[in-house]
Amino acid sequence: MNAVIPTPPTAHAPAGVGRQVIFRTCGNAHGPIVRMVSPSDVGKLIKPFVFLDLIDMHDAMGQQGFGWHPHSGVATLTLAMQGQSRYVESIGHEGSTVAGDIEWMCAGRGVWHSGVALPPMKAFQLWIALPPERELAPAFSQHLSSSDIPSDGPARVLLGRSGEAISPIDAPSGINYFVVQLKAGERWTYQPPQDYRVGWIAVMDGSLRTPDPVDKGELAVFDPSDAAIEFEAVTDARFVLGTAIPHPHDLHLGHYSVHTSASALIEGEREIARIGRELRDKGVMR
Repeated sequence: MNAVIPTPPTAHAPAGVGRQVIFRTCGNAHGPIVRMVSPSDVGKLIKPFVFLDLIDMHDAMGQQGFGWHPHSGVATLTLAMQGQSRYVESIGHEGSTVAGDIEWMCAGRGVWHSGVALPPMKAFQLWIALPPERELAPAFSQHLSSSDIPSDGPARVLLGRSGEAISPIDAPSGINYFVVQLKAGERWTYQPPQDYRVGWIAVMDGSLRTPDPVDKGELAVFDPSDAAIEFEAVTDARFVLGTAIPHPHDLHLGHYSVHTSASALIEGEREIARIGRELRDKGVMR
């Protein structure tokens, strides 16, 4: 059972004796986007989680757009934590997100999408490598408003489950992904399911002990184990937590694609090229 325990004001002992941090990074910033995970670096440690971007756009930057671009072999989950955005996809799905919403796009064999963010905006965008049975399936997407996302204590369950809270997102099995909010002094213990040996967090706001300190803007990877992970909020804190059964496949990478084999990569890239030609023929993009 996952529990939140308010810590008495006089208590200063660090959290727990469970998992230890074995790697940490603040990522690489490119303007308002910080690439915290790529498949060629941290993604090797935390597969099936292969990309993570922290997006932090401010008022002075004006309206920001993400032009049409493709994906195949992956699913993306965008968690809006502040601000608004709009998106459109080649499969005919379009809409908007506000703080607390999530947008799941399972690219499968291929999809293109585009979006516009209205600053100030904060968001995490996570990419997940799909298993062989899904990497060439038809693309689809799901949007959930904040009220549609179930919670278990301080954790909102974006993918997978925690306790009796089960995400309605049609994601591959063996993956849990939560956004967690703790008040200063609160402790929370999370027990992953058996064999969920991948574990990591990325902090949007505040600072934690796990028992090692992890601060705003940091991503920390835990040792490979399915032991409990203990958190203590040093200040009010908001973070995402991913746990999973390790992805057993080598990654075959294209410019916009991640697949489990060279043949699947060829098929995915062929499909996104076809969709791109179709969008240009329709005048949707140049």
